[in-house]
Amino acid sequence: MCWNSSTIFVAMTKNAIWTIIIIMTLSLVGVGVIQFFWIKRAVDLDEKNFNDKVTLALNNVKKRLISDAETEAEQLFYEKKIREPKSVLNELILEDISKNNVELSQRIKDIEYRSFIYDPYQLLENINIETLDKNLQIELESKDIDLPYEYGVYSNRDKAYFIENGNYTATIGDTTKSSNVAAMNPLYKAEYKISLFSDEINDPGHLNLYFPGKSRFLWSNVIGILLSSTVFTGLILMCFSYTIWVIFHQKKVSEMKTDFINNMTHEFKTPIATISLASDSILSPTILDNKDKIIRFINIIKQENKRMLSQVEKVLQMAQIEKRNVELKFHPFDLHDIIRDAVVNAELKVQAKGGSISTQLEATNAEITGDITHISGIINNLLDNAEKYTPNNPEIVISTRNVKGGIEFTIADNGIGMSKDALKNIFEKFYRVHTGNIHNVKGFGLGLSYVKAMVEAHHGKVSVRSETGKGSAFTVMLPSKQNSK
Repeated sequence: MCWNSSTIFVAMTKNAIWTIIIIMTLSLVGVGVIQFFWIKRAVDLDEKNFNDKVTLALNNVKKRLISDAETEAEQLFYEKKIREPKSVLNELILEDISKNNVELSQRIKDIEYRSFIYDPYQLLENINIETLDKNLQIELESKDIDLPYEYGVYSNRDKAYFIENGNYTATIGDTTKSSNVAAMNPLYKAEYKISLFSDEINDPGHLNLYFPGKSRFLWSNVIGILLSSTVFTGLILMCFSYTIWVIFHQKKVSEMKTDFINNMTHEFKTPIATISLASDSILSPTILDNKDKIIRFINIIKQENKRMLSQVEKVLQMAQIEKRNVELKFHPFDLHDIIRDAVVNAELKVQAKGGSISTQLEATNAEITGDITHISGIINNLLDNAEKYTPNNPEIVISTRNVKGGIEFTIADNGIGMSKDALKNIFEKFYRVHTGNIHNVKGFGLGLSYVKAMVEAHHGKVSVRSETGKGSAFTVMLPSKQNSK
């Protein structure tokens, strides 16, 4: 395999482009991951702060409940002592103990007092709902927590919630044995829980607290940053994608322009060499006295000069089309007449390859309004392509038919055809279809670009059907009338 400098340059450029794409893609992914990490970290910090506030609020509620329970129990204890009948014997014993051992007397009183007050299960079951609800509300508000919440008091003895959201609930059996009940009640998955009235021996139950909108609340604090980050990242991604598209497009255009310059140089090289040779021949002493040979060489120079002028005219014409400086001269004419003239001009080259051109002019009304010169150019370019890309025995068929609003003509051939990738680019300026082993196809890659530009200038449409190895068919639709504008 032989690599020239141009091939090496293109390969290096392609590698460099893909390297840049990979680096920029990794950078964008990295920036996105870092942004998400910091946003997630901010949410985690907010959640930790929220959890600390809720835990502190629950501890304060627990202290309030214990304090209220002790006060109420103490009052009941003394009321009970007053109502109870006193035994003379017990009074004498206590009086005697108190005289002889003050510390022992106090311990007996404490044991009696605590045995009445600290019955954990009784304290749990005697919780005042209104007090609990009020304490929860006060403590949460003091911590600036205004989210909707659900709470419940769970009894370990009954294995069920007997208080839920300010109401007593009926307990029927062991609800923990029913997975459906646990799944339906959000309190069973509450993450905030604190034991109530527990001691070293007994743990009667606990208070559970659940915030249904906690996740939404935490993410709402960073939603502005998240949306802004997403929008700006999306804009960067769009600009990046567009830049990559422009790079590849410009690279393709650059390659096509390089091919165009090479083709143009090759196209001009032959006539220039011919003119140079003819000029040298005229100056030869043996030719100067031969008038017929001088005329012959002058005609050769004239023909080759005309050929170069024709090529230059094509390039200038495309430049004018691109700048929208072309002025079309609309006149009514018969399209069939233009087609017949084009067939006569192309027939010699087709017959030289052992082929033929046939027409199927089925349009009943072939009169249209347009620029005769450019319509002829459209047909001649399509016929020229059909002949050039059919190496052996070309069979070209031109057909017409009337369609709504105008006339449609198709030029079909049995040539080498085109791939799907080629079909996407054939109407681009300077683009030339790769012909494989066929090296005699000449041109600048401007013909089909010119066809598309002129068809659109006439407010028409052009389409193509093609398959590799099975030929191509170009269809052009032209309106019968043109707008007065």
